[in-house]
Parts: sequence; structure tokens; C-alpha cells
Amino acid sequence: MKIHLLKLAPRVWKRVLEDDMFDQAAQLSYYFLFAMFPLLLLLTTVFGFMAKTGSEIYENLLSYARQVLPYNAFELLVTTLKEVQAGAGGGKLSVGILATLWAASSGMAGLIDGLNRAYKVKETRPWWKARLIAMGLTLLLPVFVAMALILVLYGTRLADLMAGYFGLEGYFTHLWYVLQWPVAVMFLFIAVALLYRYAPACTRGTWRQDLPGALTGVVLWLVLSLLFRVYLQYFNSYSRTYGSLGAVMVLLLWFYLSGAAILIGAEVNSEWNRA
Repeated sequence: MKIHLLKLAPRVWKRVLEDDMFDQAAQLSYYFLFAMFPLLLLLTTVFGFMAKTGSEIYENLLSYARQVLPYNAFELLVTTLKEVQAGAGGGKLSVGILATLWAASSGMAGLIDGLNRAYKVKETRPWWKARLIAMGLTLLLPVFVAMALILVLYGTRLADLMAGYFGLEGYFTHLWYVLQWPVAVMFLFIAVALLYRYAPACTRGTWRQDLPGALTGVVLWLVLSLLFRVYLQYFNSYSRTYGSLGAVMVLLLWFYLSGAAILIGAEVNSEWNRA
């Protein structure tokens, strides 16, 4: 297996360069920027129907976004979201939820095009079917994020109940404190695997064929996000260079790294299956 992986890595890198995946990632950063705020508004509307519980989940969603996003990008996200919410009431968002979903799915539609290129397939599905798939994935992927948050938020209570039932007070609760973040990452892994399985216009194989790329994409995304945060902490010159647009540039660059990680994971799947 080690020899096989060593042989696979240069082939994947060659495919990444041949398919212009970094150019595709730059295009995705543009689509992600325009799709991010409609998606957050859509989540705000959905969580609004859940009253207090939904508000708590939404606030914690922003809290965990603060830990992943660079600081400047997170501040821009929150400020813009509040401004848009102030200009559009809940009723307007509820009535226009389909239009909001359509706008939010534009980033997913761009990602589907990039995945088709990584898998060396042409889009043969009708445009309406491809768009419905993009809208479905736009709704489905945040569900896994919400499930991860619910486990992190309410997992301690569940752990206490199970510990009391089985007589494992203390041990099970401490174990959950260790496992809650790996569980959250597992939901992210499932979301990326679903993306690789249903987004491209290619023949569906077994789930095992989607796992190498999903693992690569998630690990690469986490590593790049961490390194980018460290870089900004010590060498952040975007505000001095771009002024008030510095936060936008940071957000776009983070989107670029995220798109590159997902597309490279798709190339790993494509080359792994070919091998």
C-alpha cells in the first residue's frame, strides 16, 4: 500500500496540473463568495422556524465558523449578514426561500462543473436536473453540519444520560469530551463523500471508491485552513495592501484553498479508481 501511494501521488499531481484544478479553484472562490450569504440567509430562515433551539444552533454555527475562518473573513461575514438581514425581514426571506435557495446553489453548480472536469466526464444531465441536484446538495450538506453541531451542543447531556443508565458516570462524559470533535469531523467527511458520489455526472460505483478522495479532501482542507490562519496571524498584510477590501481578499483566498482541497480530493478518487 505504501508503494502504491507513492506511485499514486505524482500521478495525481500531474492530473491536477493537466486539468487546471487551481484555475478551477479560483473560479470556485468567485462562486462561493456569491453563494455564501444567500446560503446563510436560507439557514437563518430555516432555523427561525425552530424558535429558541434554531437560534442556539445558528449562533453556535457562527461560533464554530469563527474557529475555522480567518478572523478578518469572519468579521466580514457577520457584518454583511447582519446588514442583509436588516434589509430583508423574515417574511420576505420565507416567501423568497426558493429564490434564495437558487442563488445559494450557484456555488454548488460551479463545484459540480469542477468535479466533472476532475472525473473526466461531460455534463450529460438536463440543465434542470443538474440544478436540482445542486440545490439538493446545497440543502443536504448543511444538514450534516447541523447534526455535528447538535452532537457537540447536546452530546454532553446525552453522554450524562447514557453514563447514568449504564453506571459509567465520569468515564463516559470525559470520553465524550475527547470524541466530540472527531465525531464532528466524521460528519464533514460524510458530507464530502456524498458530494463526490452524487455531484459528478459519472457512473456510481461503490462507496469505497469515494473514500480516499474524501479523506484527502477533508484532511487537506483542515491543514490548509490551519496554516492559513497561522500565516495571517504573523504575516497579515492584506489590510495594508488592499485597505477596506483586505477582509474580502482574505475570504476569497480561503475559498480558493477550500475549493482546491475539494478538487484535489476528486482527482485522488479519479486516479485511485483508474489505478
